[in-house]
Order: sequence, then structure tokens, then C-alpha cells
Amino acid sequence: MSVIVLLLLPLLAAAVCWLPAHRRLAPGATIAASFSVLVLTWRIARGVAGGKPVVVFSQWIAVDALSALILLLVALVGATAALFSLGYFEETIEPRKRRLYYANYNLFIFSMLAIPVFVEPTLVWILVELTTVCSALLVSFENTAAALEAAWKYVVLSLMGAAIALFGFLMLFAAMRAGGGGAYTWQGLVAVAPRMPSILLLGAFLLILVGLGTKVGLVPLHTWLPDAHSQAPTPVCALLSGVETTAILYVILRLMPVLDASPRCHAETWIVIFGLISVGTAAFLLLQVRDYKRMLAFSTVEHMGIILVAAGLGGSAAHYGALYQALTHTVTKSFCFFAAGAALLATGNREIGAVRGLIRTSPIAGASLLLGGLAIAGAPPFAVFLSEFSIVRAGLAEGDYAAIGLLVFFVIIGFFGILFHINRMVFGPAPARPVTPSHLPAPCVATLWLAGSLVILFGLYLPAPIHALLRMATAALQR
Repeated sequence: MSVIVLLLLPLLAAAVCWLPAHRRLAPGATIAASFSVLVLTWRIARGVAGGKPVVVFSQWIAVDALSALILLLVALVGATAALFSLGYFEETIEPRKRRLYYANYNLFIFSMLAIPVFVEPTLVWILVELTTVCSALLVSFENTAAALEAAWKYVVLSLMGAAIALFGFLMLFAAMRAGGGGAYTWQGLVAVAPRMPSILLLGAFLLILVGLGTKVGLVPLHTWLPDAHSQAPTPVCALLSGVETTAILYVILRLMPVLDASPRCHAETWIVIFGLISVGTAAFLLLQVRDYKRMLAFSTVEHMGIILVAAGLGGSAAHYGALYQALTHTVTKSFCFFAAGAALLATGNREIGAVRGLIRTSPIAGASLLLGGLAIAGAPPFAVFLSEFSIVRAGLAEGDYAAIGLLVFFVIIGFFGILFHINRMVFGPAPARPVTPSHLPAPCVATLWLAGSLVILFGLYLPAPIHALLRMATAALQR
């Protein structure tokens, strides 16, 4: 029942947000629901890590280690982004618009929580498209021409990908029926995969990879992502980049054991190629970006590609690295966007060239942006460095020297691209016109402390329950 309660909480909070009551009711209900979801998710994840998977309806709703990991990431960013929203929109929007924002926010959280909970692929496809509807409303929230254009591009590309992915899921169902049928669930597909026609299975996977790749941000289907991130409110960017992309990449990863179980289906090469193209393109785009929110968006494209490369390398060590990278990306990238939001509140400008000496004009924003830049670029001893190192080590152990060589080369380019921009923003010469030091809202500062503490913690120590959950989630990726 805890899983059902988990799904009902954001829906209840969304309903409360529509009540024409005091303007503080909507953010209060959202924060209460978000942190309650985080507590419930942590309890579920600890139980699953202890060997107690949750099965509500065997062919509809169930939570294994891989599902629990994604649930935990969604709940974590959902809670911190809700807290940041409280300060980010402090006294800046009218009560009705505030209620609209928080209602859509809670519906977006519900759609992402439901993706790893349901085990029927077609229902998961519907939930993926529900995330598009809910998040598009949030991307266009500020109702400017640029925001509406970004939301429109997002919707058009996502719907195009949705049609391609739906055709892939229908082909997957046809492959399952041709293999003798069974329960159309993730586990049912694994069971029948050895008997599926390999050409149908491979075709279905490639269609799903391309279709869902529009939502994940894989190149060349990534063009909506930097536009949406530059125009959406910062807490929404943390959700889009931190967990929405990861939650949808989870659907692709769910097909890995199905592909492994088919003796004649060799999709690993395609997965690695798609991943390397995304990493390489994002790395070079990071060198010439001019908007620091777009910079973080291109970093997300890079990280999604890294996860895909690790998944395609195969083997338990590489799969562990892929999931570890998903964890570190979510924790670090959400913090990076909170830091970017603090910089935006402090300077009122998104242009990299217009922000200089941030460590002097707003020490909290400057220090946060520096910490986030170092962490997301992969500097040691932060967690992203550890996850990327584990992927490189796994690839070298398997003898995939060409793929790992390209991956390391692209990651190094991305590293210097990010730190080049961050260094100029944080330590550059002070602007000619003196800037009055800004006061950041208390909820934003609290979020920076909370999220930043996790970035530092995971770089120094991985809690035993999280490590156990990653190990069990890795096993779920094996056939």
C-alpha cells in the first residue's frame, strides 16, 4: 500500500493547490507532500535493498531495485526543487499563478514517480507522454515569447518521438507474440526473449531508442533541451535535467536484459554509437555556449550519453557504472541548477559574459556555482569523477579500448569547457559598474546547503544502503 500512497500524495497536493485559499497553502502542501514522498521512497528503497521487492499487482505495479533507485532520485529532486521554488517565487507571482505552478509541479512529480512503478510497457509509454504534457506547461510558465517557443519545440519533438516509440512498443509486442506470448511486462519480455525473432526485437529496440531519445536528449534529437532549460524556471530545470531525462532513460535500460536474453540480437554497438555521438557533440558545444543554463543543459546531453555508453559496454561492472552515473548525475545536476538559479537571482542575467566576480558580489551563489561546476565536470574527489572512473575501468577490463578512448577524450573536452566558463563567472574581474551584493531567499540558501551536502557526501562516502541498492539494480539489468 505504501506505493499507492506514494502515487496519491502528489495528486492530493495538486488538488489542494487549486483551492482558493491562502496563497501560502499551495507551496506548503507541495513541500509537505514532496518530503513525505521522499521519506516513503527511502523506506521502500531500504526494504528493496534488503531483499524485499514490492509487488502490488504482479502484472501492473511492482518495485524492484532498479525501480526503487529511480523512485528515490525522483523523490529527492522533487523535494529539494519544491523547497527551492518557495524562495525562487517569493512574492514575485500572484496567488492564482502560484497555485497553477504548484498544481502542475505536483502532476509532473506524479508522472515521473509512476514511470518506474508500472511494469506494463504500453502504460509506461503513456506515462512518459504525460511527463511531456505536465513539463511543457512548466517550461512555458513565465509566458514570454521565448518560453512559449521553447515549450512548443519541446512538445513537437517529443510528440514526434512518441509516435516512433509507440511503433517500437507495438513491434515489441508483436515480437513477443511471435515468440509464444506471455505477460506483456518487463519480466515477461525477458522470459520470452530467447524465442523472439531477433530482427523484430532489434527493430523494436532501435525505434524505442530513437523515440525516447527525443526526451532523454540524445543527439541529434536534443535541440529542445537547451532552449527549454534556458527559459524554464530554475526548479523546473532541476527536474527536467536532473530526473526526467534519467527516468525516461530508465525505460531504455529496462530493455537491456531483454536484448541480452536474445542470442542473435546484438544491439550493444548501436547503443555505444548513440552514446558516443551524444557525448562528443555535447562536449564541443560546451566550448562555445554563452548561456550558463544552456551550458548545464548540454552537460546533461553529455551525461545521458555516458550512461548509454556504459550500458552498451555490457557486463556487471559497466552496468553498475551506468547506474552509479545516473545517481551522481541526478544529485549533482540538480544542485548545479539550484546554483544557477541563485546566480540568476543575484545578477538577473543568464549570459556567461555578463556575469563576473560572482564570488564577490554574491558569495553563496559564487561558491555554489564553483562547487557545482567542479562536481558536474568530473573533478575529483566528487561523485561524478568516481562514477566515470568506474565506467572507464570496466571498459578497459573488457578490452573496449576504442570506445573508452573516445569517451575519455570527449569527457576531458567537456571538463575544460565547463570549468573555463565557471572560472570566468566566479573569479573574473569585477564588472565596471559596481553591483550591490544580493540577498538570496532563505529557502534557496537552505536548498543549496542541503543539495550541496549530498554532492560532497557522495564524493567522499557512499552509504551502505545506496551501494546495496545499486548492486541489486545492476543485477536487474542482467538477464
